[in-house]
Amino acid sequence: MGFLSTFVGVVGFGIGVPLGLLVGFFLFVDSQPKDIEDPVCTPLTEMDATALLDVLPEVPLWVKSPDYDRMDWLNKFVSDMWPFLDKAICATIRNTAEPIFKDYTGKYLVEAIEFQKLSLGTLPPTFQGIKVFETNEKELVMEPAIRWAGNPNITLVIKLKSFRITVQLVDLQIFVAPRITLKPLVSTFPCFAKIVVSLMEKPHVDFGLKILGGDVMSIPGLYHIVQETIKKQVASLYLWPQTLEIPILDASTGAIKKPVGILHVKVVRAMKLLKMDFLGTSDPYVKLSLTGERLPARKTTIKKKNLNPEWNEKFKLIVKEPQSQVLRLQVYDWDKVGKHDKLGMQLVPLKLLTPHETKELTLDLLKSTDVSDPKDQKKRGQIVVELTFVPFKADHGSFDEVLERYERKQSGIDSSSDDETLSGAGLLSVTLQGAEDVEGERHNNPHALVLFRGETKKTKMIRKTRDPRWNEEFQFMLEDPPLHEKIRIEVVSKRSGFSFRSKESLGYVEIDLTDIVRNGRINQKYHLIDSRNGLVHVEIRWTTVEDRADGTA
Repeated sequence: MGFLSTFVGVVGFGIGVPLGLLVGFFLFVDSQPKDIEDPVCTPLTEMDATALLDVLPEVPLWVKSPDYDRMDWLNKFVSDMWPFLDKAICATIRNTAEPIFKDYTGKYLVEAIEFQKLSLGTLPPTFQGIKVFETNEKELVMEPAIRWAGNPNITLVIKLKSFRITVQLVDLQIFVAPRITLKPLVSTFPCFAKIVVSLMEKPHVDFGLKILGGDVMSIPGLYHIVQETIKKQVASLYLWPQTLEIPILDASTGAIKKPVGILHVKVVRAMKLLKMDFLGTSDPYVKLSLTGERLPARKTTIKKKNLNPEWNEKFKLIVKEPQSQVLRLQVYDWDKVGKHDKLGMQLVPLKLLTPHETKELTLDLLKSTDVSDPKDQKKRGQIVVELTFVPFKADHGSFDEVLERYERKQSGIDSSSDDETLSGAGLLSVTLQGAEDVEGERHNNPHALVLFRGETKKTKMIRKTRDPRWNEEFQFMLEDPPLHEKIRIEVVSKRSGFSFRSKESLGYVEIDLTDIVRNGRINQKYHLIDSRNGLVHVEIRWTTVEDRADGTA
């Protein structure tokens, strides 16, 4: 009986399945599709006030305002990258916070502060739109609107001697509209030197804070106090016109800034310096440098066994940004063996100086730039310096001024010689752009040498090329214009390994500087002597300083 029932079941399954599929096919073919009703869409103009208030906060800014553009592509990118951005941002937060936590360890009965959980959650921030501004400067200004209603899991554990306190951040919501400026735009990747960020309005930050499992934000009045405190603290730091500057490229990269003047520094003397040597004396000297420069610091001579040294030594430093650069003065104790000890330092912002006006300053030496450091209250002596900022002249004036000078000279009214007219100190800037078709007999690893008044400057080496691109600038500060003088530029190839004939000249050129002094600038290619087809691309500028008699200071 069991065998018979099994056999009948198998036969019935084998016949029923094909028969059911056949009947279903004919029913599907002969059946008529039903009409699908369209969803009800109510225009915004027909909605009542309550429905509008519910919908409008979620409408992106690119819908509300035509000035904002959509950023769906960026939202897609952030969404796909969010798991990786989450880990990277959390690692940065951890590395930044842990040194701060260590400052509180051992104080107020705190044994340790550490993250129990640190994650930004699965919901990335969204960009509601972006507004781009047009300016006449070499910069890109934009204002994105960012909204983040996230689900972070941030739990902090404070270990005290007797118990543990758990602090958890929940229900985080942030809405911020920063102004982001990329400037200045340069030809070197990533094509801008720094990022400047400022907030155009106070940010909206909402979150819950649970301590020992209870939400402290539910305490009456505390929520409002915390909100206002956060807004005030952030506004005091980054609300426009306050800015946060993030440097991307070094100031010397891509010749971002051109020199605008010369800072004359006279290190006069120092008084009551610290005693660093075994016999109760010091061997002081001073290092001078400007912020934003990669050039080596200038140094005074060493005054042996003297706590009140007098130098009266003069230096000249090239200034590129007088409104932001700072003169750094550092006094050291020279040691024959080991590292030199720092006696003190001081900073002088160049924006405090008036052009052509010599200012004598007596500065108290500090241990560091942190004036609030209690260890910095120790008296370290003083240093006396004289500072004078002399800006360069403008570029040769307008066409009418040039024509007027020419007519005066032709008519005999201006009888002064050219050499007298062009006299005065200045800056000779030599930019080696590159070379073409330079070919050596043994190897091609070209670099260029600039030889002028017994001084030699060298570019970097470009390996295995006949068309090197250096784009390097060299500067010579001169007391008088280089009239009737020549500058020599030589292209040299050097073998990277050991060789008895490691150097090979690929050609040279000597350029007369008289026309450059008269015209202010040349930018052209020169045929290299002793080279078959070699060319070198050079830009040379001569910039003179302003004179008090000009009335331009």
